Amino acid sequence: MTAEASKDKFLRLFPGGFSDPKYLTDERNYKIAAYGTWCDLLNREELENLLDTEQFQEICRRALQVESKTSLMLSPFEKSALREAFTRDKAAPMFAWGLFELIYGEGDFQNRFEEFGLDLATLTSKQTSPYKWTIATIFPFLALPKEHIYLKPEVTKAAAKRRRFSLNYKPELNWLTYSCLLRFAEALSEEVADLNPRDMIDIQSYIWVTEFYEKEL
Repeated sequence: MTAEASKDKFLRLFPGGFSDPKYLTDERNYKIAAYGTWCDLLNREELENLLDTEQFQEICRRALQVESKTSLMLSPFEKSALREAFTRDKAAPMFAWGLFELIYGEGDFQNRFEEFGLDLATLTSKQTSPYKWTIATIFPFLALPKEHIYLKPEVTKAAAKRRRFSLNYKPELNWLTYSCLLRFAEALSEEVADLNPRDMIDIQSYIWVTEFYEKEL
């Protein structure tokens, strides 16, 4: 399937493109709801107040509440891994401060992303490690959907391969892969420019729909 065929598939599913009512219901609205929950519960002022009063577990609870607005973006095992990891000694403060720096910190985002990855690497769980691309990228995606995109590895690798675009993908969190993903998102934005994507939510949804939905419609 060519890139053009991907667009045709998307439009067969959603004739109105990114404004199609079914697209909004199936793919966009719940992500916008998660973004709204982030803005209500973990905006900069609110997050700073929670950190100042050392309400680290509350920050973790709210982060999970934001994620819960999405539809299976994280697997049940990944959700459980985060919940379990937050109960460990020092995990909640580390995650809370790391999340603040990732989203609202000063300086180059590369350094903040890499530091957050190191934080995730120290979290432990009996089920699966929270050190995953899905967990590393979901919070910047939901907090800053104009700037950042969510990485679901298999479907995103398939979409990139179809366009002969190198993601330089590695399972370990690294800046090269994520920076390539941002460039890939820019390329996809140009590919579907005539459909008027609003943000990375539309681009991530386009990847998911064209790669994951049934091949035969």
